[in-house]
Amino acid sequence: MVFAGMNYLAVIVAAVGAFAFGAVYYGALGKSWMAALGKTEGELKGPDGKMSPFPFILSFVAELVMAWALAGVLGHLGPGQVTVTNGAISAFFLWLGFVLTTIAVNNAHARRKLALTAIDAVHWLGVLIVEGVIIGAFGV
Repeated sequence: MVFAGMNYLAVIVAAVGAFAFGAVYYGALGKSWMAALGKTEGELKGPDGKMSPFPFILSFVAELVMAWALAGVLGHLGPGQVTVTNGAISAFFLWLGFVLTTIAVNNAHARRKLALTAIDAVHWLGVLIVEGVIIGAFGV
């Protein structure tokens, strides 16, 4: 499923993998994340006592866009360079240069706890690494 030099099947699989990673990650760290956020589970639910689907839909769409952008960046490495290793390395550098810095600055200005910054930043590192590895395995 390659179009204009990009493997869109790889992008979709990478986004699904990243979303699954997030489910496992926050499933394990959910209580710590809520404590760092200063919220209870009840406060995060709507008036009907249910979680809104919107944050989950937004997360998947964001991870789809991230996978597409990462595939575009990896495609610029050149022929034969889209590998699992280069996918993971590129993902790390993009996270370090853009994601970690953005989260750190925004959370510092919002006076959020360092624990929240760490939990969320490591989540996005995992998301990008998963996406980079999957895209690298498929090739762009």
